[in-house]
Amino acid sequence: MELDHEKLQSLIGKMLGDVAAAMGAGAVLIGDKLGLYKTLAAEGPLTSAELASHTATAERYVREWAAGQAAAGHINYDRESGRFSMSPEQASVLADENGPAFFPGIYEIAAAAIRDEPKVAKAFCTGGGVGWHEHDPCLFRGTQRFFRPGYATHLLSEWIPALDGVEKKLTSGAKVADVGCGLGASVLLMAQAYPKSQFVGFDYHEPSIMRARELAAEARLSDRVRFECATAKDYPGSYDLVAFFDCLHDMGDPIGAASHVKTTLNSAGVWMIVEPFAGDQLDENLNPIGRLFYAASTMICVPASLSQEVGLGLGAQAGERRLREVIAAGGFSRVRRATSTPFNLVLEARP
Repeated sequence: MELDHEKLQSLIGKMLGDVAAAMGAGAVLIGDKLGLYKTLAAEGPLTSAELASHTATAERYVREWAAGQAAAGHINYDRESGRFSMSPEQASVLADENGPAFFPGIYEIAAAAIRDEPKVAKAFCTGGGVGWHEHDPCLFRGTQRFFRPGYATHLLSEWIPALDGVEKKLTSGAKVADVGCGLGASVLLMAQAYPKSQFVGFDYHEPSIMRARELAAEARLSDRVRFECATAKDYPGSYDLVAFFDCLHDMGDPIGAASHVKTTLNSAGVWMIVEPFAGDQLDENLNPIGRLFYAASTMICVPASLSQEVGLGLGAQAGERRLREVIAAGGFSRVRRATSTPFNLVLEARP
């Protein structure tokens, strides 16, 4: 086949951008880890020497780092003064950990995907899996740091109010289970907002549960929050609300998990399922968000599912129709889309 050189050059340009972003991931992690972004946002404009002094780092490294960050558009450079700075938007994305759009956490997730590539490559050849617990620890921390801003922005103001009658129950006092809770970001947000309710976070990954307990104590929420090790198919109790945040698709047996949820809901209980947004057809997801989710699904989500019993392998882009089928197969007769964002589907299920 004859090459179309204009299309070839366009593809090469795109690939150069992709490779530059991949090569720059380590620099973003360093900027986050060493406080370079936070310092520049708070103290800038600064020269590379001033930034190095503020952060107790070596100027020659900081100079190269800052040049690359300016080339990427992550920070700004003023030629006349020789100083670097950050706009409010850049600071929001790279320096404000409590803001609505903090991104360094997902770079930690990407780092885990790269570090664990040999394990996933082996699974490609064997058809086996790679369990969540088998990944580099930066995955657990990065997941907490990346997802928390989205939950903080949407969970209390949009998602819970979209569930029929749930907010009223939480306000007056309800029992809530958050299954697959990780380090507990969603649990702590709900517990802070609804002090009359009781919350239990469940996860099979013991190191995550131990860290979640520490965070609950730091937030002074231990009076109404506890964290326990359990799987989605054996966690105990009876609840007014059971929540699954971005985890159903990671489970080997999501139908079995749905069946167990049904047994743990009280007579008027609700199951809230938050999943990555996706269309039902593959070509609906061929966009930047789909690209991100398919990449994460290939390296993390599908391997996690295939490491477990059944190994259904839903993937992070299962789509609403497939999710509804799984939920219905678990015994739920009423399922509706409560709300959505560009990144999330929020489904409400009742027996």
